[in-house]
Amino acid sequence: MPQNKRESLIFTVMMCFTMVFVMSIYNVSLHMGGLSVASVQQAWMGFPIAYIFAMCCDWFVVSKAAKGFAFRFLVKPGDNGLKIAICVSCCMVIPMVIIMSLYGALEVAVSQGLWSQVGIIWLTNIPKNFIVALPLQLLIAGPLVRKVFRTLFPEGKVLA
Repeated sequence: MPQNKRESLIFTVMMCFTMVFVMSIYNVSLHMGGLSVASVQQAWMGFPIAYIFAMCCDWFVVSKAAKGFAFRFLVKPGDNGLKIAICVSCCMVIPMVIIMSLYGALEVAVSQGLWSQVGIIWLTNIPKNFIVALPLQLLIAGPLVRKVFRTLFPEGKVLA
């Protein structure tokens, strides 16, 4: 887990990149009827704006609230690092799925002119995204990014 604001920003950049990229491929593949080179290309084209939006939501809105909730109701600062990581990750995934599912619904509405269906697209995307985002975060992206982060930035090497 990051130890200061600078580490937290670096970690967030890495985690957000991983999650948004994989979830973009997943969502575009759902929309295009399956995983293909074309769906990965389409996801990559929409990635920069989605990434910037997700970073802003994560850094300025979700992170503080999720950590506040986790440390108020689920964990204590002295708890096991893995328990803290899992609880904070779960608390981050829920609001990020809700927000990014709305982003995706709006993206579809803009590209296909389906403004009257934004609400239903959003509501149907939330469970589809949640069932992929939570395991992705807990089993793949979280452990991978934590490992890469600590390999690149050993504890105490990034100054506050």
